[in-house]
Amino acid sequence: MGVTAAPEPTLALDDPVLQEFAAEVGDAGPIAVAGGRTRWAVGGPLAADVRVVTAPTGIPQYRPEEMTVRVRTGTTVEELHRTLAEAGQRTALPERGGTVGGALAVGESDLRALGRGLVRTSVLQVRYVSAEGRIVNSGGPTVKNVSGFDLPRLMVGSLGTLGLLAEVIIRTNPIPAVSRWVEVSGCSPQAVLDALLAPSTVLWDGSRLAVEVEGHGPDVDAQIAALDALGSVGDIDGPPPLPDHRWSLTPIEARDLGSGAAHDTGDFVAALGLGLVFADRPQPPRGLAPGAAAVAERLKHNFDPTGRLNPGRVPGSS
Repeated sequence: MGVTAAPEPTLALDDPVLQEFAAEVGDAGPIAVAGGRTRWAVGGPLAADVRVVTAPTGIPQYRPEEMTVRVRTGTTVEELHRTLAEAGQRTALPERGGTVGGALAVGESDLRALGRGLVRTSVLQVRYVSAEGRIVNSGGPTVKNVSGFDLPRLMVGSLGTLGLLAEVIIRTNPIPAVSRWVEVSGCSPQAVLDALLAPSTVLWDGSRLAVEVEGHGPDVDAQIAALDALGSVGDIDGPPPLPDHRWSLTPIEARDLGSGAAHDTGDFVAALGLGLVFADRPQPPRGLAPGAAAVAERLKHNFDPTGRLNPGRVPGSS
């Protein structure tokens, strides 16, 4: 896969790859985009008569010095991160398989989001195909160039119901010099969170705490020493096995995990501070509050008046 560091790619209106994708989408008939199908069930099942296409692939531009990358959304996260690693960088996208577009459509950050940042805030520009089959640009290659309504953030987590993502510019961040996983026992999850300056992730299964700390060697050692003052600390190879189903909980809901009464998750691993929980049972459909549902309905009508984009999917419903 070729990656260029200099000149700016052609505008989307002149980009033959994106034009070909827009032509395939067309302007009529129910349509959806499939990535790696690793989160295919999120938002509910598609309608039966939907035509499914795939997004374009490739990394047209990578500028390590500016810490941004332009990537087409059919590219796998693994391939993107392999390219970025050559320059010592990565993104906030989850490293669990799947494509860039799939992760953005679901709105899924990496479980290490405390250290890497949230995927929603890392997207600087989107190029998507509208319900009318047109290519739309929104955002800019740098934060200082972005003004007005933040359409890229709206697209993240919309499950492709407002537009079909074709290409994005994502902020990158450095791969730390040291990464260390430890298991902590003998103290509360909140005590661990309070003791750490900037953990990459704090995982809790109701009884055990697994913590990843990243940074420069002396800083990592200092944070591990702070944990050692709280309880017993031992090195581990990596995160515990994660159950298959991904839940999203409010801070109050997450606080009650492990009580045995609030949530029927079965076995779980919670990424503390994020409201992200991996459970061995699917999260029950939640639906939207009436006010949020009304806003979502109006947005959907404005972006997709005929309802052709990913019919059957309902963002925020599961």
